[in-house]
Amino acid sequence: MHKNGWARWLVIAFCLASAGAMAQAGNTDFQAAPDAGPGNVIVHSKFGGQIFGFDLDQNGSEGVLSEAQTLGNGNVLAAVETFDLKTGKILKVVAKTQSQDDFVTLGIVGNSIGLVEREHEVSFLNIRRTYQVINPLSANQWTGAWTPGLHKNELIEAVSRNQGVAGSAVLGFVNASNFRQFVFGTNVGANTFGPQVTLSDPTFSSSPQLAYDSKRNVAVIAAADGAVGGPPPKIAQVNLTTGAVKVFIGIAGAPPFGQGFINGLAVDSEDGIAVTTTELDFSVQFYDLAKQTGFSQVLPGANNQLQSGADVEFDPVHKLFFVAQPVSSTAPSGSSIHVYDQKGRLVESLDGFSFSNTFNVIPAHIGLHPSDRSGFVDGPDDGVTDVQSFTY
Repeated sequence: MHKNGWARWLVIAFCLASAGAMAQAGNTDFQAAPDAGPGNVIVHSKFGGQIFGFDLDQNGSEGVLSEAQTLGNGNVLAAVETFDLKTGKILKVVAKTQSQDDFVTLGIVGNSIGLVEREHEVSFLNIRRTYQVINPLSANQWTGAWTPGLHKNELIEAVSRNQGVAGSAVLGFVNASNFRQFVFGTNVGANTFGPQVTLSDPTFSSSPQLAYDSKRNVAVIAAADGAVGGPPPKIAQVNLTTGAVKVFIGIAGAPPFGQGFINGLAVDSEDGIAVTTTELDFSVQFYDLAKQTGFSQVLPGANNQLQSGADVEFDPVHKLFFVAQPVSSTAPSGSSIHVYDQKGRLVESLDGFSFSNTFNVIPAHIGLHPSDRSGFVDGPDDGVTDVQSFTY
């Protein structure tokens, strides 16, 4: 991590981001709520374990989370729970084990379908992975299985969390010597699957981020090799029907540091806009996927790598992108969420959170409930045992 010379780099970055700076000028149509910011509804994992993924039903009143903690006898207490979005109360323990098993909430997809991975230890280093669905989430119980037919060494990295559309994209890799990356489409509710498409470019083995363009049935994957002074990122668009892969070069960071890893990605399917966050230059990028062009700008007030952005999410109702920033650049301490419109204009900065990724097994996530302009994000407990509400 390079901590010196940031003032000089900041000046360079702003020069290169002049297009983004111009885009920020002017007002947006969206008006922030007067009480926007962290709320007082906090969801605590029922058994006090670390949260291994959560999500919100954008068309309902519930959320889902997975938790785990090591017991004194060496076993793991693992559970899946649904919770009420208004009160934060745990509604139902969907599953609970005390063994060597784990659960991971992969997200809510389709029409209110919760998707959860279970890792069952058959024997040492022999893990069997299965996938359960809660359809709809309000059923508060397993209703079936999702069966992608993966081989034992084919592991899922991410499932796109698109709601209100039938399809989703899945990103995975082969846990073998070549670490081959692949992507495929699925309709989780119907338990159907498209062809598996290999990403042959090795760049996409470097902490890739996934989003889904539901209008074109295209998976969007963004990645960069992360090296200081390394090449610019690459953006892949994978047609999940035909298997065709198109790759274009993203925006280069200023020398000598470059951009580093891609930390987050979200896509506005209706308008063909992708937004990424990058590590070394603490910036956010806006891409036109059809034209394969874009611009980059430094996060508001950021002047060092610690203030890099992380998760990016999209509100399709109000056409807003949300950028998680674990170390705030707009508040004296804590974390922030920066809200942008489609043109890259900063709408508001929500301060007062605490979602450092330091102790997270699953990176911090922003869950949105657009109909009432609310959401949840990890924290404030640094043990990652709760999630906190907010409004925008």
